Amino acid sequence: MTYQAAIFDLDGTLLNTLPDLHASVNATLSLYGFPERSEDEIRRAVGDGVGMLIARSIPEGANDPRYEDCLSAFREHYAKHAADRTAPYAGILSLLAALKAKGIRIGVVSNKFDAAVKALCRTYFGDLVELAVGEREGIRRKPCPDSLLAVIDNFSLTPKQCIYIGDSEQDILTARAAGLDCLSVTWGFRSRKALLTAGATQLIDSPADILSLLCK
Repeated sequence: MTYQAAIFDLDGTLLNTLPDLHASVNATLSLYGFPERSEDEIRRAVGDGVGMLIARSIPEGANDPRYEDCLSAFREHYAKHAADRTAPYAGILSLLAALKAKGIRIGVVSNKFDAAVKALCRTYFGDLVELAVGEREGIRRKPCPDSLLAVIDNFSLTPKQCIYIGDSEQDILTARAAGLDCLSVTWGFRSRKALLTAGATQLIDSPADILSLLCK
């Protein structure tokens, strides 16, 4: 099938953001005297928005009386350090450039907070990404399809004309809820086994494979 738009998840799909997420979580935990988390623990905790990331990182979760303070501290630290060690995965920039050259529109839909999504896309992708959206007030986050459908509507396309590409269980569920085909990448934050268990229908091992599939 010929797609007119490719819409991507951000963390674990286009960008390896884990080192900076890990550093900002641990800076927050240290500030409030909580034990620090390993990078693998943060890998498992991401994907459901910053609120859940912090809830999964502090000992008493969202019930802790300092939860909101921790959330604010994380946002402040991450806003300053989101691009310290973050980088696109190998082959991503050439993939996006090739898709754009073929006339395929490119969007990003993430559960990361909206300001960070937009800033990271500007920093790393410039005008290669036409529209990037993240978690914002009043919009249900993934796996609800709201943000994905909003991007499709902005493109004046239908779900069948678009494909969603991500690295997590949430991305599979989001695509399904929105009526899109989904590609699940294996280089991100979830294992191949986890993706298959979540119902992945097509696994992609490299950005070049995405290009081959979409530009037959």
